[in-house]
Formats: sequence, structure tokens, C-alpha cells
Amino acid sequence: MQTTTETLARPRARQRAAARRGLIFLTVTGLAWGTTGPVSDLVYRSSDMGPIALSFWRHLAGMVLLLAVIAVLRRRGGRTSRARGGRSRLATLCGLGVAMAVFQTGYFMAVDLTGVAVATIITLGSGPILTAIGGRVFLGERIGLGAVAAIAGALTGLAVLVGGNGEGVVEPAGVALSVLSAAGYAAFTLIGRRLGERGEDPFTLTVWAFGIGAAVLVVPAALEGLVPPMDQLAHVAALIGYLAVFTTALAYPFYFAGAARVRATTASVMMLLEPATAAVLAVAFLGEPLTVATASGALIMLGSIAALAVVESRA
Repeated sequence: MQTTTETLARPRARQRAAARRGLIFLTVTGLAWGTTGPVSDLVYRSSDMGPIALSFWRHLAGMVLLLAVIAVLRRRGGRTSRARGGRSRLATLCGLGVAMAVFQTGYFMAVDLTGVAVATIITLGSGPILTAIGGRVFLGERIGLGAVAAIAGALTGLAVLVGGNGEGVVEPAGVALSVLSAAGYAAFTLIGRRLGERGEDPFTLTVWAFGIGAAVLVVPAALEGLVPPMDQLAHVAALIGYLAVFTTALAYPFYFAGAARVRATTASVMMLLEPATAAVLAVAFLGEPLTVATASGALIMLGSIAALAVVESRA
């Protein structure tokens, strides 16, 4: 009986360990992504580059860096999956790339219109709701009481952050773009989850997503203006380089690896680390005011993430 019990306990222990690793990966991703909005705001303040062009360069540079990483891993004998044929897989990857383009470009445009904190909070605050609905409808995922409580706490923090900051802080067009970005994020999360469950390599997934996203964005980016004036070029290139290395080539493989180990709703709520991080950076370095609503909302959201992490690791 003891042997049978131990045998049955081993898979559950492995699942809990995988969930804990997934939470660590998603935490790193959330913190890295939290710097995206502040850095993009620095680009807008110091150059004439627009949000679509910025999104295009982030996609393209991230793809190039990840291709280099994959080449090194293969040369050293590391395991990365090669692209396989099939119209269904190609269509799914195209959907992933389009969702990423909508998510990132909508977010960059919202930051330009309504500021870092508000754009990030609305985008990532709406994301869990849309992801939970999509996970239930398309993936058949159960929405447990722990996830419901965490989402409720996150929404409470969102309401405090947005509603408590007074008039004139939230621009309607920025809100609409943030919600559009959240829809892209939800689709991106669900598609990435499905592909991750099928054993797709995170690096390969990210390369495909960024390559397709860059192809989608190249024409509108060219119309907006791909290259800033020469006197702004070095500074903008350095900021885009940061976005490409730390918030793209590093963060997205971590995201895919983490999303494959936890439920889609959990992954989405964990990413609320991003608006909390962005709000802190906006106050500390971009001169945005530190209000009671901002501080209280961020604390509520972080508390929800911590509670969800405990529930997920024990599931």
C-alpha cells in the first residue's frame, strides 16, 4: 500500500514542482515587461518615433536575437524544435503573431495617449477577464474559487488605480486602445498555452510570433516613419536594444515556458506584476504623481498575485 501511495504521489509532486517553476518564470517575465512602458515613454519623449514603428523594431530585433540564440543552442547540442509542416499549425502560428502585434502595438499607442501607468493597468487588468472567459470557452479550463478571488482582487486594485485618480488622467482613446491590447494579450495567452501543451519549443514559438508580427507591422510602420532623425538615432537604438534583449528575447521564452506549466487564467493574473512594476517606475523615474489610489491599487494587485501563487503551487 505504501508503494502504491508513493507511486501515486510522485506525479502530483512533479506537477506541483512544474507549477512552482512556471510561477518563477512568469514572475521574471512580469518584472521585465513592467519596464516596457517606461522605456517606450522615454522613446516618445526623446525622439519623433511613433508607437507602430517602435513595435515593429521590437518585433524585428527580438526575432533576430532569438534566431541567434537558437543557432547557438543547436551548435552546442541543445534541444530546440524545428518548424514542422501543416496548414493547421501554420494558421495557429499566424494567429499567435497577429495577436502579439495587436497586443504590443495597441499598448504602445495607449502609452503615447494616456501615459504609462493607466495604459498598463487597463491592458493587463482587462487581460485576466478576457483570458478567463476564453480559457473556459476554448480550452475548457475550470475557473476555481482561488482564481475567482484573485481576479476579483485584481479588479478591485484596477478600480482603485483608475477610478481613484480623478478626471483628466484617463483618455478615452487610450482606454479603447488598452482594451484592444488586452484582447490581443488574451488571444496570445490562449494560443501560446495551446501550443505549449503540444510540446512546442518556447524559443521557436517566440521567433515565429515576432516574425509574423513584424511582417504585419512593416507597412503601417513605414507609413508612420521607420527611422528617427540622425541626431536621435543612437539614443533610440539603445532604448530599442534594451526592449529587444530584456523585454523580448529574455522575457518571452520565459513567458511561454511558464504558461505551459500553469493554467491560462493563472498566467494572465500573474502578469499583473507588469502594471504594478510600471506604476512604480513611472512614479520614480518619469515624474508621474504618487497618489494614494496608485499605491493602494498596486498593493491590492500584488496581494492577489501572491494569493494566487500559493493556491497554484498547492493545486
